[in-house]
Amino acid sequence: MRLLLGTIAGFFVAIALPSATWAQSCTFGISAMNFGQVDTLSGTQTNTSANMSVSCTGVLLSRILICPNLGSGSGGATASSRQMLSGTDALNFQIYSDASRSTVWGSYLWSYPTRPPVYSVTLSALGSATGSSVLYGAVPGGQGTIPPGSYISNFSGSHVEFRYRYAPVSNDCTITTGVVVARPSFNVSATVAANCLISTQTVDFGTTGVLTGNVDATGQVSVSCTPGTTYSIGLGNGQTGTGPTSRRMALGAQGVTYGLYRDTARSLPWGNSIGTNTVAGTGTGTAQGIPVYGRVPSQTTPAPGTYTDTVVVTVTY
Repeated sequence: MRLLLGTIAGFFVAIALPSATWAQSCTFGISAMNFGQVDTLSGTQTNTSANMSVSCTGVLLSRILICPNLGSGSGGATASSRQMLSGTDALNFQIYSDASRSTVWGSYLWSYPTRPPVYSVTLSALGSATGSSVLYGAVPGGQGTIPPGSYISNFSGSHVEFRYRYAPVSNDCTITTGVVVARPSFNVSATVAANCLISTQTVDFGTTGVLTGNVDATGQVSVSCTPGTTYSIGLGNGQTGTGPTSRRMALGAQGVTYGLYRDTARSLPWGNSIGTNTVAGTGTGTAQGIPVYGRVPSQTTPAPGTYTDTVVVTVTY
C-alpha cells in the first residue's frame, strides 16, 4: 500500500484598522471681518460677521473638542472692547459668539473673564468631519471723537490659538494633554468717513404789536462733525424770501419780512453762498452750538396772526 503524503497550505486573513494613537488633524479658515463704513457720530451700532470653517481627520467615530481662543488682536483691548487702530487712533469693536451679540468671544490666554465658545465635531466612519461657525462683530455708536481713517486689527500668531484634542465627553478647555494647536489668521477692518450731524433751535420772535421798530430774537444751529472735518453752514432764503435779509414769514397771502445774521449787531447776513455769507468751522466730534441772530425790521404791520417760515440749513463738508 502506498502512503500519499501531502501538505496543507494555510493563509492569513487581515484587515488594517486605524490605530487608537492616530493623531487628530484639523485645519481652520476664518474670513475677514469688514465693517465697511461706520457712523461714529450717531448712537447706531454697526454689525457684521465673519465665517469660520473647520475640517478634521482622525480616528473614525471619535469626537474632537475644539477650543478657539481669540485674544485682543493687534489693535489691543480694554476690559470692555477690542480695538482697531489707524495710527495711534483707536476704534472700539467687539467679537461675539452669538447673533444677539451678548457673549464675547474670548480666550483662556488673556486676563479678561470672557472665554472662547466650545465646539466639537464627531468624525465619520471614514475618519473625517467638517463644520462651520459664525463670528459676530459689532462697532458701537457714539464714538464721535474718533477721527476719520481706515482702522484695522490683525488676528494672527499669539492672538489666535485654536486648541483641539480627542475628548469623548469633556468640554474642558484648560486641559493641555494631547492638545494640538492651530493658528489661523484674519483681519478686522472699518472705515470712519468724515461726517456731520445737525440740529436746530427755532428763532422765535414771540408776540409783538405794531412793527414800528426792530424785533430781535436768537436761535441756534448745532453741528457735530468728525474731528478735523472742516465744514460750512449755509441758511436758505426760506419758503418765499429773496435774500438773507429779506426772508418772509407768511400767513396766507400776507407776510412779515425778517433777516438772519451771523453777529449780534445784525450786520453780517447769513446766507447760503460758501465763503461769502456762511459760517465755517472744524469738527471736534462733539456738538458745536452756533447762534443765529434774527431781526424783524420796522415795516407795515399785517393782520394779526401767527406768521411762520421754514429755512433749510445746509452743512457742506
